[in-house]
Amino acid sequence: MLNAHDLFALGAAACWAMGAMLSVEPSRHLGAFAFTRLRMLLVSIMLWSVVAYTGGWRTLPLESVGWVGLSGLVGIFVGDTAMFAAMNRLGPRRSGVLFATHAVFSALLGFWLLNERMSVQATIGAGLTVAGVMSAIVLGRRKEETHDWEADRGHVGAGVALGLLAAFCQALSSLLVKPVLQGAVDPVAASAVRVSVACAAQFVLLWSGFAASRPQAAPTLRVVGLTAINGFLAMGVGMTLVLLALKGGDLGMVAVLSSVSPVLVLPLLWLRVGRPPAPGAWLGAALTVLGTALVLLR
Repeated sequence: MLNAHDLFALGAAACWAMGAMLSVEPSRHLGAFAFTRLRMLLVSIMLWSVVAYTGGWRTLPLESVGWVGLSGLVGIFVGDTAMFAAMNRLGPRRSGVLFATHAVFSALLGFWLLNERMSVQATIGAGLTVAGVMSAIVLGRRKEETHDWEADRGHVGAGVALGLLAAFCQALSSLLVKPVLQGAVDPVAASAVRVSVACAAQFVLLWSGFAASRPQAAPTLRVVGLTAINGFLAMGVGMTLVLLALKGGDLGMVAVLSSVSPVLVLPLLWLRVGRPPAPGAWLGAALTVLGTALVLLR
């Protein structure tokens, strides 16, 4: 049976895929910390404007703010920064396959702590989806590809570690915020709190004198524009859709469906770099589609 929260998770994946493409240039221009700080500042303004207009802040109990804020610290402050630091070292393709492991982390956390159980069909579908995502990205690069986005920048091992850290933080963040969403909490208000807390932490890091937190280069109008669009799609819309999905769906299932974003990046990369993915990517994409179908029709 097709559920609304499944569609919300897939919608988030599409937003994250577009956001990943838009983030490469400004992230490398500003550096991971400065990029995420600017992005969160812009998104905070967007979200609080919506919350002030709708009155959604009234739906968030004071006792829940701490858990929502902690979720933002883990998933956005640590997780997003680690993700963009990994992307700066490995490029969007390989960092994407590492981030896709958040579906595995989420399923394990949901099984262990939330007593979530999957049917046989859902388990097979989830396995095919995750395997397809990873296969599509691992096999999606041609040997002769030398595009700047695919070049190694810095220690590859550090990039891998940062990508896995980002994936685990994404899973843990969802686990922390899910219980809060079971009531009548407005997901936009929850998103606003999460982003604002993470943004405040970024500025504390900057004011503490942490060198890596400073911009690598002065922001240009183009960089600010790309960052604003990225923030609106990936954080403003995408993150809110994930919270909507978590409100009614299982942690593991939401993570599996939202993990297909790296596969959606492949055709976008095709348009951007002018070369189709390697034949192996199509096999991975087919597995992802089959797995996703099994999950949706579970």
